[in-house]
Amino acid sequence: MSSGSKRLKNLQICRPFVYGNMAVPLKEDRSPDIPADHTHSWTVFLKGVNGDDLSSFVKRVVFKLHETYPNSSRSIEEPPFEVTETGWGEFEISVRVYFVPEASEKNVVMYHHLKLHPYGPEAEQQKSEGATVTSMQYDEFVFNEPTEALFEILTKKSGAVLPQQKSTLVPFSVQSENEELDRLSDAHVKVQENIRRLTERMHALEREKAALRPL
Repeated sequence: MSSGSKRLKNLQICRPFVYGNMAVPLKEDRSPDIPADHTHSWTVFLKGVNGDDLSSFVKRVVFKLHETYPNSSRSIEEPPFEVTETGWGEFEISVRVYFVPEASEKNVVMYHHLKLHPYGPEAEQQKSEGATVTSMQYDEFVFNEPTEALFEILTKKSGAVLPQQKSTLVPFSVQSENEELDRLSDAHVKVQENIRRLTERMHALEREKAALRPL
């Protein structure tokens, strides 16, 4: 077994990342090269949560666009791992990640639905303002029993720590995780209270039914 290829038993290491897209409406002074029916410029990406460089362990990322795009399979060999295009429709994009040879890991694939239009209670206002639409997901690369070489690469510098505070540019943080936990806790309390009320109501109806039975 070559040096560095030995796997470290009973060890797991992870690195967080985000993937998704940003989209903005095209303006009237668009480039003449852009088709007339295209309405938005968009960028699909994969990057570190804090903007960290993933290229120490990510060899390349292949974005599979809709088949109507020329060269629909775009292989990005170095950061930033992203593809910018224009278009008018939303569709699913596959994001396949290949790791460096030292990792001896299989490639992984994720799927992202390209979002061009805002949604929610303020969607119409955002649309009229031509606001940037961002659709992004948090995930983690989890390496079980990594090779010695990959472990050395990943531990040369910290990269698995979420920022403490959230911001417009970094929505995923310890703060946002705690807020989500609080929302889940509040929802659990409300569900338990509704169950208690329904149970009491059911017992009351059973008592009323029993009282109406003929002697």
